[in-house]
Amino acid sequence: MTPAIIVSVETMLERWKGQEGKEIEVYNEFRLLTSEVISRTAFGSNYLEGEKIFAMLNKLTILVSQNISKTKIPFINKLWKSAEMLESEKLEKGIQDYVMEMIKKREDKVVSGEADSFGNDFLGLLVNAYNDLDDKNRVSLEDLVGECKTIYFAGQETVNSLLAWIVLHLAIHGDWQEKARREVIDIFGNQNPHLEGIAKLKIMTMIINETLRLYGPSNGLPRTVAREVQLGKLVLPANIDVLSLNIGLHRDPHLWGDDVHLFKPERFAEGIAKATNYTAAAFFPFGLGPRSCVGMTLATIETKIALSMILQRYTITISPAYVHSPIPILTIRPRHGIQIILELLHSC
Repeated sequence: MTPAIIVSVETMLERWKGQEGKEIEVYNEFRLLTSEVISRTAFGSNYLEGEKIFAMLNKLTILVSQNISKTKIPFINKLWKSAEMLESEKLEKGIQDYVMEMIKKREDKVVSGEADSFGNDFLGLLVNAYNDLDDKNRVSLEDLVGECKTIYFAGQETVNSLLAWIVLHLAIHGDWQEKARREVIDIFGNQNPHLEGIAKLKIMTMIINETLRLYGPSNGLPRTVAREVQLGKLVLPANIDVLSLNIGLHRDPHLWGDDVHLFKPERFAEGIAKATNYTAAAFFPFGLGPRSCVGMTLATIETKIALSMILQRYTITISPAYVHSPIPILTIRPRHGIQIILELLHSC
C-alpha cells in the first residue's frame, strides 16, 4: 500500500505549492488526504468516487456522538421515531445502497469476463467472502456493509485527527520538529520514504506515541460485557455496555508523573513498555488484546509517510488565528480546525 499512500501525499503537496507564507487549515487538508488513501488502498477507487459515502458517514458520526449518552426508553422506537432517528436510518440506507453499488460493479466485471477475480484489495476480499459457496465462510450482507463502513470511517477519520494534532505539536515545539526533520533527511535524503527506512524512524515514533497519549483519535473504548465479571469491588452483569476512558489513563499523573499534560516525546525514548513502567493499560490508543485495532500498522505507516514528506519540504509554524478547542465527535477533533503557516526549506 506504500506506493498508493505516497501518490496521495504527493497530490496534497501539489495543492500546497504557492501557499508558502500563507495560512493553511490542515485538519481539512488531511481529511482529503486520508480519504484518498483509504479509497485507493481499500476500495481501488479515489476520493471523488467515495465522496458521497464520506459525507454520509460524517453526518452519521455527528448524530451518533450527539445521542450516544442519551437514555433510551425500551420499545419506544417501535411507536415513535425522532427526526434524528429517521435521519440516521436514511443515512444507513444511503450507505448500504452505495456499498451495494460498489459490490455490483465488481461482480459484473467478473461475470462479463472483464476481470478474472473480485480484486485483492479490502473490498475484493470481502466480495469474495460474500460470494463464497461454503456457508461457514460466507459473509452476510449486513457484515459486509458493516466492514466497509468501519474501514471507511476508521481508516480516514482516525489518521486525519492524528496527523492534525501531530502537526500542531510540531508547529508549537520547533525543537522536536527539527529533530524529526533531521532524522527524516538522514534516512531518506530528498527521496520518497520506503518501508525499510520507515521502520528506523525512532524520533518520529516517539512524537506519534506522545501525540496519541495526549490527543488519541479515540477517547474511550466501548465494550459489551459478555458474562458477569468482577472488576475490583465492582460486579458487572452480562449485557451491559461499558466505556473505558483511555483518555483518563493517558493523562493520569500517577502513571505518567506531574508533567502528564505536557508534550514530552522523550517519555517514549526507550519504548512503550518502559514509558508505562510495564503497565499495559496505561497506554492503549489502538485498544488492547485480541480486539486491538486491525488498522494500527496502516495508520502508523500512513502517518510516518505523510509527516516525512512534509518535513522534507517545509518548516511549520502555528498561525495567530489558531484557537485551541478539542471536541469529541467519536474522535477528538479540533472544533475550529488547525491553522498553520508553511515555509519552504532552502534546500528544496
